[in-house]
Amino acid sequence: MSPSPRTYAVVHDTRYAYAHPVSLSRQVLHLSPRELPLQRVLSHTIVVDPEGESLGTSHDAFGNRVHAFSIEHDHDALFVRAASCVEVLAREIPVGAERLGWEEVRDELAYVATRRPTVETLEALRYAYESPRVRNKRELAAYAADAFVPGGALLDGCVRLMKKLHGEMTFDPKATNVSTPVMEAFEKKRGVCQDYAHIMLSCLRSLGLAARYVSGYLLTRPPPGKPRLVGADASHAWVSVYFPRFGWIDLDPTNDLFPSLEHVTVAFGRDYDDVIPLRGVLLGGGEHELSIAVTVAPVEDYERIFGAPCPYP
Repeated sequence: MSPSPRTYAVVHDTRYAYAHPVSLSRQVLHLSPRELPLQRVLSHTIVVDPEGESLGTSHDAFGNRVHAFSIEHDHDALFVRAASCVEVLAREIPVGAERLGWEEVRDELAYVATRRPTVETLEALRYAYESPRVRNKRELAAYAADAFVPGGALLDGCVRLMKKLHGEMTFDPKATNVSTPVMEAFEKKRGVCQDYAHIMLSCLRSLGLAARYVSGYLLTRPPPGKPRLVGADASHAWVSVYFPRFGWIDLDPTNDLFPSLEHVTVAFGRDYDDVIPLRGVLLGGGEHELSIAVTVAPVEDYERIFGAPCPYP
């Protein structure tokens, strides 16, 4: 019997404080959780202060929901709150996927002039090549070679690679920043979840496999006896690997596990650049200070944490 679904309240606050007034700000947000077979978005709101003009909600090339807004008057600070209520169902490995050979998948994704790829293969191929933050390199293929042995299963290889990265890398927020190249993080063997994901994606794509970057949230647990705090969580990232005829299977190399009931999916793309939570252009502002606070909590704990009834059904 599958575990019962879980429902979470997710609040993601972003604050910018500018050294000088900003006269124009146009922003695009990837802060809306995805509707998926095993994830339902029960409610979702975005609050912007100072209030601007909504430029509408749409979907990008990867099917992610994006919201855009414009502020065309002077302001010295910007606050964006994305609040969601999300129901998550347990994920299971599809029966039979564990027998799929990794070389069979590699060959199916390879270009053959006389073969017409299926719609599913064409979709997957978007995630099989280099992208701005993911590199296809011989040394990365060599690093993954002991995980993907000749005749081995794709799932086994992915798990071995995930465990290898988890065991050899050190989680260190000070070692990298959002712009650190993947090869630098690979050489250091240090970084954050974004680096773990980019390195694993680079290894998989260097072998000819298709894998995508997933952004979202992870329910973190406070120390025993300590209450859950507002803003104590953070955005998270993991990978999703293409299994022909079975779909996509997610793996979290930062935590060495298969995402399930404690991961909330927001967006996916080729790498972080495709799913940046908030990006845009400004006129003015100069230097700025950025602060981000994320809270992921079981919906029944919302009132205790925030001191007010949960507004999300």
